Amino acid sequence: MNNSSTSQLDLAVSKNTTQDEKASAITFLIGVDGGGTGTRVVLADRNGIELARGVGGPSGLVHGRQNAWNTILSAMKDAFKLAGLDLPALSSLAIGCGLAGVNNVQWAEEFISLNPGFATLVAETDAYTTLVGAHAGQPGVVIALGTGSVGEVLQADGQRREVGGWGFPVSDEASGAWLGMQAVNHLQRTLDGRATVNPFSVAVLAHCGGDKNAVFDWLASANQTRYAELAPLVIRFSTEVEVARNIMLAAGREVQAMATALDSSGQLPIALCGGLASPLSYYLPTELQQRIQKPQGDSASGALILIQHHLRNK
Repeated sequence: MNNSSTSQLDLAVSKNTTQDEKASAITFLIGVDGGGTGTRVVLADRNGIELARGVGGPSGLVHGRQNAWNTILSAMKDAFKLAGLDLPALSSLAIGCGLAGVNNVQWAEEFISLNPGFATLVAETDAYTTLVGAHAGQPGVVIALGTGSVGEVLQADGQRREVGGWGFPVSDEASGAWLGMQAVNHLQRTLDGRATVNPFSVAVLAHCGGDKNAVFDWLASANQTRYAELAPLVIRFSTEVEVARNIMLAAGREVQAMATALDSSGQLPIALCGGLASPLSYYLPTELQQRIQKPQGDSASGALILIQHHLRNK
């Protein structure tokens, strides 16, 4: 989301107070990681010291902008409860949100317009807050590998750029859905006699119904999530079946291609995030493995850094 939208929001919620008055009234900071399957909220004091965390269901904007707020507020209340604190007026809170779907301008504007009363709100993509959290706000590269995949870079001059993230099935390389699609493609080849039956293909066939007709039925209703359910089979058999290992190695090369596109100089640190980060790390090209660093924080932590940075620079 662009800065102009955030500025309009700040003016709208503080039209009867000065910026200094509003900043001095803030007692707590909130960082939100809102995705398509779950929400994580971090509660911090005004100095950014984490106090507690809350969790909730999906708050990606595709599920509805009011629903996103409902989920965020519920998870935030849980965080205050876990911290042993009473929930204060929203006008004393500043919130940073990393949300799936913010790159849809209309959804972002609707989300902003529904602000229930936070003194300050900053919204960004969850990919960007993941990047900020992974490198504690410093320059670096992050590649998120889950059901889908996306990569983003923050350069030393403050410029940022995204790679991938076009959506399944045309993109999301090296993701769970992508791995699952490769698995089903191999299964089709074995059923046709174009490839040799092996324990991996037998397991995929069992998952998809057990026979050719069942596979057709499975494919008719398969979506990104259902394909991603096959990723654990690819990982499991990669240590004993060559075709599964080759799929993982191909995924590793896709990750390398994303990293090169994000930082052709090869100088910035790279963090892998998401559920597939650990299993895929073993299949990355050697030169890329040497650049991988453990993330310093998650997307919710990145959202907290985002709101802190915004308040310091207002």
